[in-house]
Amino acid sequence: MLYKPFTFIHKIYPAKDVYAHCDIPCGIYTPEPARTAARTVVRMVQLIQELEPPNFANFNAETAKGKANSLGRYIHVKEEHAQICKKELLVLWTDYFKPQHLEMFPNLHDTFWKAAKLCSKNKQEVNMEAAQELIRVVEEIAQMFQKAAAQQ
Repeated sequence: MLYKPFTFIHKIYPAKDVYAHCDIPCGIYTPEPARTAARTVVRMVQLIQELEPPNFANFNAETAKGKANSLGRYIHVKEEHAQICKKELLVLWTDYFKPQHLEMFPNLHDTFWKAAKLCSKNKQEVNMEAAQELIRVVEEIAQMFQKAAAQQ
């Protein structure tokens, strides 16, 4: 009897796919993806900063197109990896670290909050200082993770 109303509702409002790291929980956690993503952000900032601006005195359309293509790709990869870093850190923050870890790391929440903000800043800007600060904070989180894992 209830089947028909639910079928009708499902047709009007179909279910959407939902993605998560793992809500089983799988127990497989590591800061390595965040580290790799943060290093990638630094490398993309470096490549962007190394790009030569167009030489308008000796303009070459093909060279300009190539540089524009490279710039676009570097920006895309930088933003994508800043987002990956943020996602991986949030998984650690919300799924791995527990209230008892706050006793070991009183600045845990502030450190993760700062890292998330740095991920956003690195998506918005081409800023080597911010990129290197992201690596530093991710390393700080990785050290917290290693100490917490050693306690278990």
